[in-house]
Amino acid sequence: MALILTRRLALRTCAGIPNVKSRGYSTDPTTPKITTHYTIHPRENDPRWKEIDMERVADEADVVIVGGGPAGLSAAIRLKQLANDSGKEFRVCVIEKAAEIGGHILSGAVIEPRALNELIPDWKDKGAPLNTPVKEDIFSLLTPTSKINIPVPPFMPMNNHGNYIVRLGHVVRWLGEQAEALGVELYPGYAAAEILYDESGAVRGIATNDVGIAKDGSPKDSFERGMEFHTRATIFAEGCHGHLSKQLINKFDLRKNAEPQSYGIGLKELWEIDPAKHRPGRIQHTVGWPLDKTTYGGSFLYHLNDEVPLVALGFVVALDYSNPYLSPFREFQRWKHHPAITEILQGGKRVGYGARALNEGGFQSIPKLTFPGGCLVGCGAGFLNVPKIKGTHNAMKSGMLAAESVYEELDKSSDKLIEPTQYEEKLKSSWIWKELKACRNVRPSFHSPLGLYGLMGYTGVFYGMFRGMEPWTLSHGGADYSKLKKLSEATPIDYPKPDGVISFDLLSSVALTGTNHEGDQPAHLTLKDDTVPVKKNLTEFGGPEAKFCPAGVYEFVPVESGEGEKLQINAQNCIHCKTCDIKDVSQNINWVTPEGGGGPAYNGM
Repeated sequence: MALILTRRLALRTCAGIPNVKSRGYSTDPTTPKITTHYTIHPRENDPRWKEIDMERVADEADVVIVGGGPAGLSAAIRLKQLANDSGKEFRVCVIEKAAEIGGHILSGAVIEPRALNELIPDWKDKGAPLNTPVKEDIFSLLTPTSKINIPVPPFMPMNNHGNYIVRLGHVVRWLGEQAEALGVELYPGYAAAEILYDESGAVRGIATNDVGIAKDGSPKDSFERGMEFHTRATIFAEGCHGHLSKQLINKFDLRKNAEPQSYGIGLKELWEIDPAKHRPGRIQHTVGWPLDKTTYGGSFLYHLNDEVPLVALGFVVALDYSNPYLSPFREFQRWKHHPAITEILQGGKRVGYGARALNEGGFQSIPKLTFPGGCLVGCGAGFLNVPKIKGTHNAMKSGMLAAESVYEELDKSSDKLIEPTQYEEKLKSSWIWKELKACRNVRPSFHSPLGLYGLMGYTGVFYGMFRGMEPWTLSHGGADYSKLKKLSEATPIDYPKPDGVISFDLLSSVALTGTNHEGDQPAHLTLKDDTVPVKKNLTEFGGPEAKFCPAGVYEFVPVESGEGEKLQINAQNCIHCKTCDIKDVSQNINWVTPEGGGGPAYNGM
């Protein structure tokens, strides 16, 4: 198998690639060509590809899982547990785009160990890196110069008694070791780039990405096709806003009876701090400043029990914000200058940075989870509990339930593609469903004239006292990108310059992510129409992509003639957060996979 993957021989074009005509791509000769990716410029129309052998090698597995995060690995482990207990030969393959298992994982993170207790009851004996039990919860409302501490009663979602502060990438790496010990095949460094369908339209598996394509879209001498993985059941565990998951949601109309997903962007740093200020097990959350009451978001600061006095701190901004001048990264940097935060960081050293989009839609936004040939699990489906600020336990449990349903269906038939329909029934009977239904109105309660204060009041009364038993369900009010105002309707935001001690510029931050991409490849941030960024986004909205991107990927620069600006895409900076695909006001950006192994190289983020 490894030899086949190393050879990466080639193959026929499979279904699932967007049709360029349906995207309305512009060939305006006055606009510089930005996008060269084959999903926009099909190879069959490019004479440079005429003589290239496009055959691909195919391999067979019982189950293929796309994504080696908490959900995907939990599904893999549960499948092998079931098969091994029955004494069956059962092949499970996990395809992961990061160079190493856990390399693209980023989260706060505080883990509720409920799912882990069910999946691997003896996890402590097996050395799971859950080393910091929560000892103290602090929740505060910030004003520009002070903080107001708010009690966290045991019945409130922010109470973390019994939970653990973790470096989630390390936990995922450990889960990968447990999966391999059971016989799961892990393939990090191979991005699942395309969905394969059979003649009936059912999912037949996936194909990994091609390599050896030049930046201009032409084949290099080193070109090699990806590989096909054929299976009777494909579990998609790509994480928030996965690029294949969004195709499946559209193809099978999985969101027909659900609201659009709502998102946030979470930015995170790791700091080594003065040992005298270190309190392992302490959790600090804040809301309020620097955000106004109509912009949803908040912060976290977790004290880890690590080899050095380490804290994980971060800032989350909901992507339904309306002000096009807003920069989540710069809000994060400004937040660190609050006296309550600066006091902890002074004398310390920043050692890590990263960012990732997260699901905030909750119960209202859960799509149909199954389709012919597979299912969605984890954050690809959207199981984050927003008031708890936790999703790992739900992601893991969803992977376990999907695995059980897939295994049962495969047992019934030996040769047909299956749809694990019992997965949804199992989910609705599980604690995931009960938990998400109870808090379904907390996040949308922010959409009142009271904003933050309305949310806090609603949470205290209806979640705290009635545990979500209210008979109504509030709406998120539409897709996040539709909420952005035009420049003419918005108030500019004056951000202070970073001081290089507590706050930092964007590029020095990206340098801490370990991000690397093969430079000579087509940009994986594709534009459906190259003219839109300047003609619409810049002109009407001030180029918000240059502000919401946490990695400096999108940059408006002067054109060579000196008249006007053009968009420059610095794809090598991309940390795979997916924010651009979500928040782009024109929905003109389509994030696709770069060559496998590219992207950030996080160490326990």
